[in-house]
Amino acid sequence: MKPPLSARRTDLLAAGAAAVTVVLWASAFVSIRSAGAAYSPGALALGRLVAGALVLGVICLVRGEGLPPRAAWPGIVVSGLLWFGLYMVVLNWGEQKVDAGTAALVVNVGPLVMALLAGWLLKEGLPPRLLAGMAVSFAGAAVVGLSMSGEGSASVLGVLLCLLAAVAYAGGVVAQKPALRHGSVLQVTTYGCVIGAVACLPFAGQLVSEAGDAPLSATLNMLYLGVFPTALAFTTWAFALARTTAGRMGATTYAVPALVVLMSWLALDEVPGWITLVGGLVCLAGVAVSRSRPRAARVAAPGAVPEPRPERAPDSAL
Repeated sequence: MKPPLSARRTDLLAAGAAAVTVVLWASAFVSIRSAGAAYSPGALALGRLVAGALVLGVICLVRGEGLPPRAAWPGIVVSGLLWFGLYMVVLNWGEQKVDAGTAALVVNVGPLVMALLAGWLLKEGLPPRLLAGMAVSFAGAAVVGLSMSGEGSASVLGVLLCLLAAVAYAGGVVAQKPALRHGSVLQVTTYGCVIGAVACLPFAGQLVSEAGDAPLSATLNMLYLGVFPTALAFTTWAFALARTTAGRMGATTYAVPALVVLMSWLALDEVPGWITLVGGLVCLAGVAVSRSRPRAARVAAPGAVPEPRPERAPDSAL
């Protein structure tokens, strides 16, 4: 029996939003490398968050969005501090110590932590296909990262920073999921971004000082990070997260290393080797496995009780 038309439409919208998020987050690795040559990690994070908060704030004003309900604030605050604040600072710092491939590999430990936390704290469970897809994608991400890592290019500090970024990212997503039950996608994303920016205010002096000496290209990359991988991509992420489980959304980000390879090839003229390409394809295959549904769920036996679907937000949440 086919799922209702509205359910299929919601699935397609969530998949489309997740795809936009993955592409923009992959582009962030290239932009961070470029802007990071002129901006320190904290200053880059603050500039990115301020740009993102301004764009989101204008959209909220145009749409007449008010303050989030009180019940949404705990998740907004935690996700703002962990994901918008800590994650961005330590990722920027980590990418100054290790190459993009190693960073993508280590940060992609995050979905594993996310799925475990979501299964434990949010009672989402750990479906076999999710675990299988995560295992396949992590193997592909490992191949991509190792194939792009030059000898001696990765430092212990850089790896530890990327691990910290992965844990902060996972914790932020798990905290954001309950907030989306009470607040709209725009509210949760906007105020999470604002809280992250406030947390990064100690870097304001560095940002002002470095902006005067930074080349225009670095500043434009910082603004790009704020408008697209932050304001737009975090909103499409929250839109999709409200319509599926945190575990499945986390597994979707395993496509990022494969896209980083392609974007680095096009933007930085770094031609990937065949091992890297194979690893990228394995990443995508793992994503497909994790997002697939068992045949029994698609073709229900007569009289069988349908499997409960993940809690979804209404289509008008965005």
